[in-house]
Amino acid sequence: MAVYIYKAMTERGLIVRNKVEAPTKQILITMLKNSDLLPISIERLPYAQGNQKGRKRKNLQKSDYLKNLNSAEIEERNKLSARERIKMYLLQTQKITQRDLVVFTQNFYLLKKANFNNIHALKTLLESTDNGLLRQIIADILAGVEAGESMYTTMEYYEDVFPYIYVNMIKVGELSGSLTNSLEQAVKYLDDTNAVNKKLKTILIPNIVQFALLLVMLVVGTLVAIPAIQGVYEELGTQDTLPAITLWFQKVMNVAIKFWYVPLILIVGVVAALVAYISTPKGRYNFDHFKYKAPVFGELIFALDFTRLMKAMLLNLRNGMRIQEAMNVSKNVVKNRVMRSLIETSMNNILLGTSWIEPFEQSGLCKPMITEMLKIGMRTDLPEMMEKLVEYMQVDIDEIMRKIMKALPQIVYSIVGVVLIFFVIVVLVPCVQVYMGNFLFSAYGV
Repeated sequence: MAVYIYKAMTERGLIVRNKVEAPTKQILITMLKNSDLLPISIERLPYAQGNQKGRKRKNLQKSDYLKNLNSAEIEERNKLSARERIKMYLLQTQKITQRDLVVFTQNFYLLKKANFNNIHALKTLLESTDNGLLRQIIADILAGVEAGESMYTTMEYYEDVFPYIYVNMIKVGELSGSLTNSLEQAVKYLDDTNAVNKKLKTILIPNIVQFALLLVMLVVGTLVAIPAIQGVYEELGTQDTLPAITLWFQKVMNVAIKFWYVPLILIVGVVAALVAYISTPKGRYNFDHFKYKAPVFGELIFALDFTRLMKAMLLNLRNGMRIQEAMNVSKNVVKNRVMRSLIETSMNNILLGTSWIEPFEQSGLCKPMITEMLKIGMRTDLPEMMEKLVEYMQVDIDEIMRKIMKALPQIVYSIVGVVLIFFVIVVLVPCVQVYMGNFLFSAYGV
């Protein structure tokens, strides 16, 4: 929820101030009025300031602002009815799903395409939205638009609802005057993201579950079945022994259980070191560079980011912006530090009178086809060539996705297969030996 600083007047004329947490500005105003406070001003803090770790957060009902504030003793009054309390509780516990966001964006796009202005479109969406929390957020956005703010400035405070890329698409559309096109892009972005996530879940989740079950069976079999087999061997006095790899893995498991804190400390230490390194500017840059160079998914991540950049620049160029202005407005559609660095270098090249395409070409991340199309566009019609480039990139993304969907199952099946073979050798082979009973010949000297 957002955090607000309000200033209000009591019935006695005292001015009170406080910082509280509320789902939306409208709910906070209602809560203040129900507490016999006349709102004077309400300012919302940046989202990050309201979520600092270690800071105790309060909502309006739990706050002590009415008991002791500005050295004034004020009687606390809470006139929320039972129905309003239930409604508030449901709003605070309700979640906005990805589907809710997709429907909101699709409807907004259709209304804008029908030449609705932002206020009229938001009011229409406000009346037709079923999700109570999303309806309150739309009301908050509407209040900002009616006050002269851009929609994206309000959306930024709800980063747990609106993804970073989504907000910046809306920002590019509002700043360039092409909000309808940006909403169309946002709809496609959400649909593509859902499609990719669905495909990945279909492949990964069953295999991850299978992998986890195999690990559990391997550990349990080593700790339970193997000692039981050893007990049978010792009781009968057989000279047969378990396979060497079984005995080795059993020792490893016994040492791991006895000194369990050692691997735990190592894992926690490695994770903490990685997080600390990635938190530094150099570490974050290197991590973002690794994303573009990573096996399997690296090429796809770069293609998606570069396509978003080209689409945003195309919107701005068609609205009369120069290349440098278009890049400056569009750079926020990507969050990767490497891509942002390339964009900044390109903008500096424009100021120096050199090619803005050169940084992308020298990075080794762009395919020659991409840079050549941009060079031809600079000599002919850049917006038209960018439109063709976006079409080419979309085809390329589909081809990359096809390759990933083909290669990913093979990789996952290979990992699961290795674990399965190890499980068979370590656990099942000794069990089969006991079942066959060959150890009895050695036990009775046969």
